[in-house]
Amino acid sequence: MTAFEIAINMEQDAIKFYNEAATKVKHPVGRKMFLAIAEDERRHLDMLSQIFKGIDLTIQDINPIKNIKTIFETMKSEMMQIVEATTDELEAFKVAMHMEKEGIDFYKKTKSEAVSEKEKALFDRLIKEEQQHYDIFANTYFFLSDTGNWFMWEEHSIVEGG
Repeated sequence: MTAFEIAINMEQDAIKFYNEAATKVKHPVGRKMFLAIAEDERRHLDMLSQIFKGIDLTIQDINPIKNIKTIFETMKSEMMQIVEATTDELEAFKVAMHMEKEGIDFYKKTKSEAVSEKEKALFDRLIKEEQQHYDIFANTYFFLSDTGNWFMWEEHSIVEGG
């Protein structure tokens, strides 16, 4: 199996996992997040498929973090009503982080073996987006598992001693 075939399989697996996770999480923000990341992975799959088929590809500059911030901003009040996540939801985010880390490592290795500049540019883009996905999942996991400290760090609060 070639690197492109492996990458295509990885993206298909990610799409399936994130869609399934979206149906299982109770928290509406988590659901929308998984669906948004699944959509990113579909776009990755399309890019990989085009390269695999030899079709000329224009790589778009997409920012997954910006898309997720929009989800958080539009659902902030709902998010604050349900800050406790179940063990299953937290586990889904841990699995998602692991999958994204595996993807990053694979794309870094594949980029180092790529021949054309077009392929290297594609893998650079995939590495960047998968890292953003990882960061999104890690931040969400931290938020759901330790909301109080999440607010302290996200707001850069300073705790003063007396």
